[in-house]
Amino acid sequence: MQFALVDNIRREASPGLKGICDNCGSTMISKCGDRIVHHWAHHRIRNCDPWWENETEWHRKWKELFPERCREVLHVAENGEIHRADVKTENGIYIEFQHSSMNDEERLSREKFYKNLVWIVDGLPFINNFHIFHGLPCSRSEVAKDLVWYKSKKGMRGTESGMFWRISENPDLTSKMVLLDTKTDRKSLLESSYKGDHQYDWVRPRQTWLEATCPVYIDFGEEYLVKLENYPMANSSKINTIKIIPKKRFLEDITSKRFIHEIGDF
Repeated sequence: MQFALVDNIRREASPGLKGICDNCGSTMISKCGDRIVHHWAHHRIRNCDPWWENETEWHRKWKELFPERCREVLHVAENGEIHRADVKTENGIYIEFQHSSMNDEERLSREKFYKNLVWIVDGLPFINNFHIFHGLPCSRSEVAKDLVWYKSKKGMRGTESGMFWRISENPDLTSKMVLLDTKTDRKSLLESSYKGDHQYDWVRPRQTWLEATCPVYIDFGEEYLVKLENYPMANSSKINTIKIIPKKRFLEDITSKRFIHEIGDF
């Protein structure tokens, strides 16, 4: 934990300090070694919130992008259940930063508990298995309403750069599908309708994030986040896609919007 109560005031850990947990009232000991993130730990109880995970430097850097009053905020449900959110914005959006793996049961429990929640997942542990491919026209654009895309797979010739067929050229779905390479059509398809959408291939994916009911943003340490999405196509099917969202835009949205679906809506 980053904060504990010292003389009833929220304080960050400093060498030699003792504090009180604002949730369970237990004694907290400051941990301030040279090679660890300075934090508070329960003196006897390992953790009073079963959803809490050990904080890394990645967690701390993200949390410090938000005002202190928005970090480590206790949320009490109507039935008295209490959990400590990593961040709760001024407008009531909850943010959970997740580095370690998570099972479906815990993920779903958090989503039901916080409701207006977004996940930010540390992508560095699986960065070599996540491949971002060609751009896509915005699914709401006119050009996208005529296209059906083949799923991109690493090493599958053509799909990495983009392959699709047009409903208008094959309306009854009985004639031979027309395959086109977006290298020849990239400008006409994306020039006026690109909104950050891309196909990708995630080798050995962490399946729970693909099934999340709240938005999932993956942080690969770049100046952008990768949001997991489903992209509707002209034949009423969908493919898994991502949307690239600049971190600056994400932070502007999440601190000014009230609802999770408004974030990154270009």
